[in-house]
Amino acid sequence: MYVGRFLVVAPGVGAYRVSSRSFPNRRAVDRDGTLTVGPTADAPETDNPYISYNCVRTVGERDRAVVGNGSHVDPVAEKLGLGYPARDALAASLLALDYEKDDYDTPRIAGVVGPDVATVGIVRRDALLVREVDEPTLVATYETDAPEPVEFEAATARAAADEVFEMDYEHRVCAAGVAWDDDAGAFETAVRNG
Repeated sequence: MYVGRFLVVAPGVGAYRVSSRSFPNRRAVDRDGTLTVGPTADAPETDNPYISYNCVRTVGERDRAVVGNGSHVDPVAEKLGLGYPARDALAASLLALDYEKDDYDTPRIAGVVGPDVATVGIVRRDALLVREVDEPTLVATYETDAPEPVEFEAATARAAADEVFEMDYEHRVCAAGVAWDDDAGAFETAVRNG
């Protein structure tokens, strides 16, 4: 089954995966704790504004992380940094940027992960949904476009990136993971490229 880009969030852990039929020549890179999706060196040139973006950003003293499928990750992180509650940061940013204006009206998905709490959101053509969750929850741009519980066992950033990359959905490209590290008192990040 093809669900497009998707994420999984739970208290203390989150992950994001690029699955793409149209733009498979992408990879995730770590830029000092901010994980960015962008084209590979051999990718065809495009003016598509939805190809490159930050998909994971840590906030504050790396005590919260934002995970998402586009340019809305940055405003969510900025609002959290200004003191907005996770629900409000997600709702305001998703509503302001709305769904992607491409041929598919692709939804924007995002999650905020704290050590003990997680919140997930999606804006589609027909709805804005934001929910606090206490178990691993998946939301995708297609098919699974409302948050739903999912089995997810990862406890480290590396394990989260690997687990989401290996999930049984078509057209995997790259993945990013984030997880709370009790010893460091901060979120750690990891990438997995195909």
